[in-house]
Amino acid sequence: MKRTSLALLAAALAVLSPSAPAVTVGVSMALFDDNFLTAVRASMKERAEQLNVPLQFEDAENDIGRQLNQIQNFIALHVDAIIVNPVDTDATPRMTRLVTAAGIPLVYVNRMPADKQLPPHVSFVGSDETQSGTLEMAEVCRLLGGKGDIVVLMGELTNQSARQRTEDIRQVLARPACHGIRVLDQQSANWKRTEAADLVTNWLSAGLRPAAVVANDDEMAIGAIQALKRARVLGSTIVAGIDATPDALAEMKAGGLRVTVFQNAPAQGRGALDTALQLIRHEQVPSLVWVPFELVTRDNLASYLGRH
Repeated sequence: MKRTSLALLAAALAVLSPSAPAVTVGVSMALFDDNFLTAVRASMKERAEQLNVPLQFEDAENDIGRQLNQIQNFIALHVDAIIVNPVDTDATPRMTRLVTAAGIPLVYVNRMPADKQLPPHVSFVGSDETQSGTLEMAEVCRLLGGKGDIVVLMGELTNQSARQRTEDIRQVLARPACHGIRVLDQQSANWKRTEAADLVTNWLSAGLRPAAVVANDDEMAIGAIQALKRARVLGSTIVAGIDATPDALAEMKAGGLRVTVFQNAPAQGRGALDTALQLIRHEQVPSLVWVPFELVTRDNLASYLGRH
């Protein structure tokens, strides 16, 4: 579907009938072509339709320069609020300065901003990443009985979630019960299924035989499963991910994925829009709006099917 340009949006808003909503929200997503972020965007869109609030979605295509331009365009259009899923969380202090200087409420969603403290009229809606990798690695440690070799697939290193999830793994490995686990290697596959498959294939070709592959997200975990299947060693390898995406849950149901962590994309999408509307109405909103992570295994899989 062809996306409406910002200029066309402005023209459309000018001719809305008096009964049309008085509130408009601009949304810049890091990347449309991402399964989890697609679920966040879909839930935001569904919530907006329920409330009859027009949204303008823009795809930053993983380009921080493009995202900054989108934010500046939203400011020029005088939207009532801006929601940002940041490409690079290290760039959020600049985004925050731009938007707050324009007097527009700002909501970051899913990816934790790097700002040391969020100013008034700015909030983050998402999940506490200190829980995600911790839940994942603790379950892998339990399944391994506290000993064995692992490899770690990291997300984009510019992303706070990737850095925190990897740090979570390190913190769990420091526990006495997990001291027998050794990290053979850890590298970034940039949240990509194909890059993860290639990386795991390279590890196997180099002679690495990990007892577990611990990935920062499900897309990379699925890539690992594909590589392990081709090498015919999936049956002896535990694969873990994070997000509990529909594809990941299907892999778990099929027996390939052993561990994931449910990150509630619908709650994040709805929460981001609801928070933006509260800020527009000058209501009191916490600077951090948490959506809890939940461990998913084969034992409780049935209760998570279809939740995205």
